[in-house]
Amino acid sequence: MFRKAERKQAKLRLAICGPAGSGKTYSALLIAQGLAPEGKIALIDTERGSGELYAQLTNYDVAALDPPFTPNRYMELIAAAEQARYDVLIIDSLSHAWSGEGGVLDLHDKATSANRSGNSFAAWREVTPKHNALVNAVIGANLHVIVTMRTKTAYDLVDDNGKKKPIKIGLAPVQRDGVEYEFTTVLDVAVDNHIATASKDRTRLFDGEHFVPSVTTGQKLREWLMTGKDPSATSRKLLRSFKVAVGRIDELRELQVWWRQHDADIATLTPNDKLGLTIHCAKRKQELLQGLPHDTATHQRKGNGQEHHP
Repeated sequence: MFRKAERKQAKLRLAICGPAGSGKTYSALLIAQGLAPEGKIALIDTERGSGELYAQLTNYDVAALDPPFTPNRYMELIAAAEQARYDVLIIDSLSHAWSGEGGVLDLHDKATSANRSGNSFAAWREVTPKHNALVNAVIGANLHVIVTMRTKTAYDLVDDNGKKKPIKIGLAPVQRDGVEYEFTTVLDVAVDNHIATASKDRTRLFDGEHFVPSVTTGQKLREWLMTGKDPSATSRKLLRSFKVAVGRIDELRELQVWWRQHDADIATLTPNDKLGLTIHCAKRKQELLQGLPHDTATHQRKGNGQEHHP
């Protein structure tokens, strides 16, 4: 049930938050250069062409995303960036998926209006899975992802001699509450001098620092991301050991039991290695069936539909 904790090499999930004019796009491109100095950078532009204003800064490809800013359209572009094997994807900005035309809030309003009772809560039950799917697509993408989010001033009410007084408590991203906790690092960028502060940082590289984002920022993040164990190398080593173990199995039922017993470890394999193991087990299964008497083999095949994979 438990295993020793190990930090593995990972893909960056970075959020850059700030008001208009704080330099979010510029900062994202500089950091992307440091993350992948020889790699390919893609940018999803929801800002009506502003994503191409920095074409002189570095080489990158742009995909314009015009309204409607539905979660599905974002997910299609994320999948396309993965398929095209980009190293870094900048989503500029993710806020449109929340408050823009066709975004989650817009979808919620339409779902509420379509409901005869006007039940807002019921509308959230319909819309929330779409937002969650988008967040999962960002977090699960097999490339570095940098998102920009606009910020709005957040206030709270406090007692002041029996009266409620609003006080400024900071800047909140224009996105669903708590979405920033999904990211490895969250940088808040100010308009004045474009100074960044980490409001959340699992890397601990920027604790207590106030800095202007640069290529060096991306280089620091890249070094931190690469210091963990290489998950591909770990997966390949585990696959080799699994193949040896499967090769020693002499009975079909033993093969099925073996798979169930190692299900948790099998789940840690990369998709390609898991496919390779599945093919290897299927081949071993056929070898075992061929070595059995005909009646027994037929019986095993009939029962196979109720057995666990493979």
